[in-house]
Amino acid sequence: MTSTEEDGPSSTLPRRQLGRFLRERREATGFTIAEAAKLVDLSRAVLQRIETGQIQKVRRQDVQALCEVYDVGAADTKAAVDLAQQGRAKSWHHVYGGLYSTAFNMYVGLEASARRLTTYHEQHVPGLLQTVDYARAIIAAVPMFTSPDDVDRRVEHRLKRQALVTRKTNPIQLDVILHESVLYRVIGSRSIMAAQLKHLAEMSKRPNITVRMHPFSAGLTWGTPYSSFIILEFERVAKGELLEPPVVFIDGGAAQDVYLEKPEDVRFYAELASAIRDTCLGEVESRNLLRQVAKEHERGER
Repeated sequence: MTSTEEDGPSSTLPRRQLGRFLRERREATGFTIAEAAKLVDLSRAVLQRIETGQIQKVRRQDVQALCEVYDVGAADTKAAVDLAQQGRAKSWHHVYGGLYSTAFNMYVGLEASARRLTTYHEQHVPGLLQTVDYARAIIAAVPMFTSPDDVDRRVEHRLKRQALVTRKTNPIQLDVILHESVLYRVIGSRSIMAAQLKHLAEMSKRPNITVRMHPFSAGLTWGTPYSSFIILEFERVAKGELLEPPVVFIDGGAAQDVYLEKPEDVRFYAELASAIRDTCLGEVESRNLLRQVAKEHERGER
């Protein structure tokens, strides 16, 4: 097989996700880069660049050959090939509908490799801080998740993701901005809400987690409506340069998810988050509000 073409140091999301998937599958099967490259007739350098998302035009046959060596199933092989095709696009703005599969959940893959998340929500508590009952109530309400086993599997997966912020070694830095409306939107029941808000107050005491409430009294920041968003920042290499550029994720809900990588788009959302934060309650005030509303839910349940 011949080598593929490069497109400079910047990685688009599909290329990054494909590279991450192939690297994880190679490591799971115990192959070194040199061993895997030899089996599919690629140079070690080319396979390394594929795994780091540095090659724009990854050939379909190369991806299929690697998946065969790694014993990847048909569905995930097809998803990998699709990612290779999407990675050819030069656009910095990517829109994806739904999930490819568990292995190809674009957001979860990015979240797992991030060093810092800045998240704004006005609908619900972010998944990394949800209690099991709150998570179950949200997931079970989705019409397509009718099987109890399917709901259980998704709840378990969401809870496992929370290790990113609770692990002892190098936990993710999590900066959460919540609109006050989240506290009053009853998910499941008032008792579930009370437990969730108490849990959120306790989690906000961790050194790597900040939770700030954006009160109704703060009005509309920048005078325009905006939906929930998450800014993902990644590790830096020795000289302080970013290993991967930051990404903004906008959950499309019933529509399409949006991923933004353009520097000006990322800067816009970083400035928006800063502007919202400036009108938020302080950390202690936010924690007190969480506990106060938790008590209101407990009284309402009686």
